[in-house]
Amino acid sequence: MASFDRVHSEARLSGPAPDRRSYGSFVSFSDPDGNGWLLQEITRRLPGRVAGDTTYASVGDLAEALRCAEAAHGEHEKRTGERDTNWPDWYAAFTVAEQAGEELPL
Repeated sequence: MASFDRVHSEARLSGPAPDRRSYGSFVSFSDPDGNGWLLQEITRRLPGRVAGDTTYASVGDLAEALRCAEAAHGEHEKRTGERDTNWPDWYAAFTVAEQAGEELPL
């Protein structure tokens, strides 16, 4: 992949990144005081880039996180060969670790 100069606007293409990947689109401008600004679109953070409280932008995002946890928990129960009665704690640990980009529980 080619390296691009993200600071100098003449080195960037106009418009959003064609694949709309996270961290792929930028906008730059100068304010009235002459300060240069460069903003980067982030739609999904890279692993390890979220610290602190776990939050979700919408009900749909939380529902998707729970669906992902459900699927992973099913695999967890297959590996252990038994029903996990402590599934709420497992789901909580999974969703927090996933959003923070940390190692997921097995």
